[in-house]
Amino acid sequence: MTDQNALQQAIDYVLDRVKAHNAEADVIANRSNNFSLKANQGELDEYKVTSGQVIGVRVVKDQRTATSYSESLDITSLDLMVNNALINAEYSQQDPHQSISCLDSRLATIEPEVYQIETATVDDKIALALSLEQGVVSKPNATSAPYNGFAESDSHVILANTQGTLCSHSERSTYCYAYTLYEKDGKQAMHGGMSSGRLFHQLDSTYCINHGYDMAQALLDGAPIASKHYSVIFTLSALSNLFSAYGMCLSGQAAMKGINPWRDALHTQVASPLLTITDTAYVNGGFAIKAFDSEGFATRDTLLIGEGNLQSLLHNSHTASYFGIENTANGSRSAKGGLGVGGSHTVIQTGSSSEADITAGEYLELVELQGVHSGADAVSGDFSFGASGFLCRDGQRVQAVRGITVAGNFYQMIKEIDAVGNQLDNDYSRSFYAPKIRFSRLNIAGK
Repeated sequence: MTDQNALQQAIDYVLDRVKAHNAEADVIANRSNNFSLKANQGELDEYKVTSGQVIGVRVVKDQRTATSYSESLDITSLDLMVNNALINAEYSQQDPHQSISCLDSRLATIEPEVYQIETATVDDKIALALSLEQGVVSKPNATSAPYNGFAESDSHVILANTQGTLCSHSERSTYCYAYTLYEKDGKQAMHGGMSSGRLFHQLDSTYCINHGYDMAQALLDGAPIASKHYSVIFTLSALSNLFSAYGMCLSGQAAMKGINPWRDALHTQVASPLLTITDTAYVNGGFAIKAFDSEGFATRDTLLIGEGNLQSLLHNSHTASYFGIENTANGSRSAKGGLGVGGSHTVIQTGSSSEADITAGEYLELVELQGVHSGADAVSGDFSFGASGFLCRDGQRVQAVRGITVAGNFYQMIKEIDAVGNQLDNDYSRSFYAPKIRFSRLNIAGK
């Protein structure tokens, strides 16, 4: 019996058991294979092959819900999982908005780019992993590549429920990375480069090596600058990191719980008119392409912020029922967890400003932020964290900057935008797409 057949048989068994108890349920079954390599001092330091499977059930009975999971597909384990979920549901609070509401969905992710057959050999991958470290340490003043590696993942998900839904998704992805520790004249700096793709041949190891090295070298002589307000442009990875810390403001689940600061802000101005953000189901080359959400509803595009106006939050069937509005098909659940809300590709739309417009005059380019999630208050919007980057003038880096603290308020910051660029780019995760954005004024504490 193939792994997929075993998963399907386990799902059918679980659904039959739930129905026998006059309950409803959805089941997520996942199997994955992962392979990773790391190098240290010219030798393989890690060669890890892992595979696993997990099946999880979410039951709803008498308007009460609970979840349970098992990493074994044998009958005894499946019985225990179902019984645990049913018993736990008895002790949960009644909620009329919780239901298994996706009817007869039969979706599969069919975009060929998402799951492709890999032809690279293990030897190819080992050679790449060793070349990442070697490429770094062969450069002047690069004393080591403390973090480096290659990894790939192959996963298959089946989602089914007692309402006739049966959906499937397979995907494969791979990535590599290399960090440079640069030391000179008693000073140190470290930076890294990362590359991702669906297939091995799409990885750019040269970029990983050179970007990390060049940035570490450029930052070495960085020093604090005068404390004052600066215009700021974040690199895409830093901007993605910052936005992820405030994702709650677009969550219908956070609004339902009363902790979303925008819960009463629909159809009001929450950002600069230059800012338009969409949750986009399909982006060419994106890593969040999936035909259905974690309840089985077909994924779709949702305009979240249109020209600064809050148009929608992200919803699953539970939160949509709670607010009496349309479901945006953003249900998010792993086999081991409860139902939540999650986005796909975050796309900030391009503006009309040229590169020259955005980089005119003096501004601060921030390439690295430290402690973003610990230094950010998602409710109030206040943030304060360490940063490094470059003081720039008219598109040219004037001096490296380190040892500064950037502080401000996220909800105020996105209202104060000077310019949005006309070129769209994606971060390493391939789930965040944005042009360059110049924010008017952030407080920088330096010297």
